[in-house]
Amino acid sequence: MSVRKVVLWVFAAVMSVVASSVMAATEIAPDIHLISGVTPHNAQPDGNSVIIDAPQGLIVFDTGRHAAHTQQVIDYAKAARRPVTAIINSHWHLDHTGGNVLLRAEYPDVRIYASSALQGALGDFLLKYRGQLAQAIAAAEKDPATQESLRTEMGLIDAGQKLAPTDVITSSGRQKIAGRGLDVHLEHAAVTAGDVWVLDPTTRVLMAGDLVTLPAPFLDTACPEHWKAALDRLAAIRFTVLIPGHGLPMRHAALDTYRHGFAKLLACAATTQPKDTCVDGWVRDAGSLIVESDRGFAKALVDYYMDAILRGNADKVAKLCSA
Repeated sequence: MSVRKVVLWVFAAVMSVVASSVMAATEIAPDIHLISGVTPHNAQPDGNSVIIDAPQGLIVFDTGRHAAHTQQVIDYAKAARRPVTAIINSHWHLDHTGGNVLLRAEYPDVRIYASSALQGALGDFLLKYRGQLAQAIAAAEKDPATQESLRTEMGLIDAGQKLAPTDVITSSGRQKIAGRGLDVHLEHAAVTAGDVWVLDPTTRVLMAGDLVTLPAPFLDTACPEHWKAALDRLAAIRFTVLIPGHGLPMRHAALDTYRHGFAKLLACAATTQPKDTCVDGWVRDAGSLIVESDRGFAKALVDYYMDAILRGNADKVAKLCSA
């Protein structure tokens, strides 16, 4: 969740609720299934969710935001007749943690693994966002449906500790979660103050969270240079398929295209070239990673980030990089 999502998605569409169609989970590898998120042009998104079959139950990597998305996880678990025993959150944005509330209600004993970065966000970024939501609710007094969707979003923030981890990830290393060994990695001050990515050593499936997002990098709470370094670390991993936070699964060549495009975007932003040159450069360099229908959206996002982050307030970026 981010202020950019307020500016470009929420207020533009008066924050309409995503009407996610229920889709069957896609098998990525044996024991690993993907429930695809959505990143619409005019409403709040859901990140991708990954379900891993483990000896002690199911592990869910990122839980989405909207109830319709998270319900697909619950439906999968019920059909498999297996409980959700563990959640791993890649980072604190609501489109990756909002479903924690619903899953905790369904599975009260579930363990949640994540960095500690949510606590800082609740007192800063999410607190400011809540104020924006309150203003939007007041402005929509003649539109009860819009007010209800805004209150639902506010309710996720107010859930507070129901989003929070039971098990804080403080370092990288092999962990046994729900009886399955996973390589868990922690990045400091990349997309957020603490970002978790996971490699399943059995299948070599890499779950990257928002370290990879399409149709553009979502830079709202990011330290761009640290993110660039994290992408280099991902590229050094031998994986079979990478599941991004938003977008389709990709092979290694696609990750290389993404990270080279990311590096070129940062390099362009550091020059005096016209903003449009950098915006068009991202779309050109990302190439086929951006579907045709998303190209205009990608340009709008990068245009925003050029002003807000890449050529924005240097003190703000420095603070994000020191988080």
